[in-house]
Amino acid sequence: MHSDTTVRPDAPVHDPDEAHTNGLNPLVPRPIDRPTELPLPGDGREPLDPAVGDIAKIFSAPSDPADWPAWREALAAWRDDARARLAYTGEAYDRPDQRWTSSCYSVALVWLWDERLFDRATSRFTVEAFLERTADHGGFDGVVLWHAYPVIGIDERNQFDFYRDVPGMADVVRAFQRHGIRVFINYNPWDTGTRRPDGDDPTELAALVGELGVDGVFLDTLKQADDSLVTALRFATPPQVLEGESRVPNERIADHQLSWAQWFADSDAPGVMRAHLFEQRHMMHSTRRWNRDHSAELQSAWMNGTGMLVWDTVFGVWVGWNERDKATLRSMLRVQRAFADVFSHGDWQPLAGGTDAAIAAGVYTSTYRLGSTTLFTLVNRGDSDYRGEAVAALVDGLPSDGSRAYDLCAGVELDDARVSVPARGVTAVLVMMDAAAPTSGDRVDASASASASASTRFELGHAELSALLAEAADDRARSAEVRDSMPDWSAFPARTARRTLPERSRFTGAGSHVGVVPVAAGDYALPFRYRRRETGTYQGAPYVEEWKPLAPRLHDDRDEIIEVTLGSASVADREVTVAEFTHFVAETGYQPASSNRFLIGTASGFSHPDVAVTGVSLDDARAYAAWAGARLPTEFEWQVAAEQPGFERIRPLVWNWTESEHTDGITRFSMLKGGSDYEAPGSDWYVDGGEREPAFSLKFLATGLGIDRSPHIGFRLAWDTADADDEGGTR
Repeated sequence: MHSDTTVRPDAPVHDPDEAHTNGLNPLVPRPIDRPTELPLPGDGREPLDPAVGDIAKIFSAPSDPADWPAWREALAAWRDDARARLAYTGEAYDRPDQRWTSSCYSVALVWLWDERLFDRATSRFTVEAFLERTADHGGFDGVVLWHAYPVIGIDERNQFDFYRDVPGMADVVRAFQRHGIRVFINYNPWDTGTRRPDGDDPTELAALVGELGVDGVFLDTLKQADDSLVTALRFATPPQVLEGESRVPNERIADHQLSWAQWFADSDAPGVMRAHLFEQRHMMHSTRRWNRDHSAELQSAWMNGTGMLVWDTVFGVWVGWNERDKATLRSMLRVQRAFADVFSHGDWQPLAGGTDAAIAAGVYTSTYRLGSTTLFTLVNRGDSDYRGEAVAALVDGLPSDGSRAYDLCAGVELDDARVSVPARGVTAVLVMMDAAAPTSGDRVDASASASASASTRFELGHAELSALLAEAADDRARSAEVRDSMPDWSAFPARTARRTLPERSRFTGAGSHVGVVPVAAGDYALPFRYRRRETGTYQGAPYVEEWKPLAPRLHDDRDEIIEVTLGSASVADREVTVAEFTHFVAETGYQPASSNRFLIGTASGFSHPDVAVTGVSLDDARAYAAWAGARLPTEFEWQVAAEQPGFERIRPLVWNWTESEHTDGITRFSMLKGGSDYEAPGSDWYVDGGEREPAFSLKFLATGLGIDRSPHIGFRLAWDTADADDEGGTR
């Protein structure tokens, strides 16, 4: 969700990151997203106010390369002063059980019920299938298993229930970990209006991470956790690391080892991420969730030695990565993982080491040194491939100490300073002592002081380097084939959510319902009302290439017109009751694939037999309908019928399933109609509740294993009328 909203008691009253955006162009960064200019030595300006500098997103690079040496001096001075003011030690980054955070470069944020991860046909989680289908992103170092939002609030369940109610949840965590992937769960501090657990949030979260065995907690909407949450998770079993959403302030970098670089606008010449400058081992994950072009984020991360958040489906909306950006990410990750110590502990010199010709062409270079290893990272801001001298140290030839140079992204050894950098892409040049000289089993070693007063050793053997180069060359060749086969390999890979059409059913007068409401065949222009959420509606994304959407462009009420053609149908005048569904179960012996939460809200014996049955999934409702010789009404049939005389709602009101299921192969959803008597209070992030007019629709993302069964969702039946032609029904 969006960053920095918080309901924690120690939060500021006003957060500028959450200011309304009605006066701003959403296609350009807000002032708060823009990079911060750092005064240079001798330029006559006052030092940067810590109230500004300690929360800056990026320190912008000067436009004139002649100012870059002074800029690097200013960066170092700022870092030293900031650390001294806060008496910073970096102790958390030295803990052996948490050092992995500094090399956790690629994290995927994944809806738990993503159809690549959860197979609805077998009702099983398929971690291996998910990893195989996403392998073209270069593999992940971590995953955030997102679970509750945007369906939380449909009933009394809290965020912890939405994890604990999933059968086999801990097995899913272990399956990822067996592949060497760290697992994060997310914490929603705004969840205050649902069922209250026995303990406070820190207590419940500490217990939950132990039950699931996860590695870290992502702080949804929070830059930072409060002290009670930090302490509870630090001493949990296992101990947890924390990742804040957006710009974690300097004072909390000590106990938040990771953070999102979300909505970070960079300067033309790549700037420096403030939090990573403060602590070079602090891992950041760049993300602009509504982007279709991720090249700017990738390049900022590459020049800073930081990572990426891969988020190809935002709360049910497909925002998949294009082929060009996936190829860039693969190139980055291959180098970052092999040279993690160089990036996290080396001497980092931003915008140093490039040639004038490359800079003039929009190709920028930064330098990392650790022992006898020098690594140059390069980005090409232009829209054309660059081929030319790019690394100044190689212009006059290789060093005379026997070093050799390699283009790590092309997978070739370099004879001179000429390097190829793809348009909007990256590359890396390695200069190191001859790795071919050692005999089998020997290694090339280097050591240097760490950025936080620790020490490390960097080792890369001949076999490892050879394997890296071979893999890079193969990937570059395959990427070239893909590029040449497409009109535009930076094009968005669009998906269409397709309706799963219901089987036809004829109304014969049979079934338990005695009353029906007719729906005449014809063309309709129906009002379509909804609250704009990050889930979108039927197709496409609610925002494209936009910076942070906020009120009044988020959670606002929307009205549209949908044109549909309906066949002749009859819709039951009321919902299926507890008594009727109980009879169906008794007569057929119906047993759902998962009994989890089956008939919840009605199976306790306290429900009146004539109230609407609840605790049924869409599949449960379809099974009953098939037994009754019926089907569910589409959302449009439901809406038309609800405007007719005789259409009833049983009290207490419950949402109605409709035959509106769509899937794009990644996310499945349905449209719920009618509203319910339940409404979760306290946050706009909850799903809609309360009684709703017939035109209102709630996009409800499909879950599985009974999690979609709610005491506030029921259903009614529909039939195709006997005189409908073969082309009848809803399209």
